[in-house]
Amino acid sequence: MLAGLVESFPLPVIVVEHLLPDHESALASILAKRTPLHVKQAEDGDALTPGFVFIAPPDAHTVVDPDGHLRLEVTPPVRFVRPSVDRLFETLAEVYGERALVVVLTGTGQDGAAGVRAVKAAGGTVFVQDEASSEHFGMPRAAIQSASVDRILPLEEIAAAIQGMISEEAHP
Repeated sequence: MLAGLVESFPLPVIVVEHLLPDHESALASILAKRTPLHVKQAEDGDALTPGFVFIAPPDAHTVVDPDGHLRLEVTPPVRFVRPSVDRLFETLAEVYGERALVVVLTGTGQDGAAGVRAVKAAGGTVFVQDEASSEHFGMPRAAIQSASVDRILPLEEIAAAIQGMISEEAHP
């Protein structure tokens, strides 16, 4: 999906992947080779910068604070996972309200369902990967069942849908 975003993408992107607590993530280096955006593992205090992809580190919740910075929290797991997509989405909803845009991609479990409800309640937008293009449909299914989803799309169409939505908002 990130490969489909343009170098001048006007938003920051935050990626949460469920990993074992002591597992080193190679996701930042892998994605850096596949997208024109700048990719880095998130660090406490990082400013949310347009055109950057921040990868949540293992064993810490990545959240957004009101001044537009990332915070890493080593608080208890949420529904058995840390980092939690729900925790991130809930803070995005609190801070950005109707400007929040979240995407739930392939994954197992229920993480993300409560977060998408928070985003929709705040007026934000929720995209979800469809079943046919998902390797594991648990997280997308849970998000869809929350009745808080705007669009269900194949993986290869999500980037274009996001860019189209951003263009519409810039030029109504």
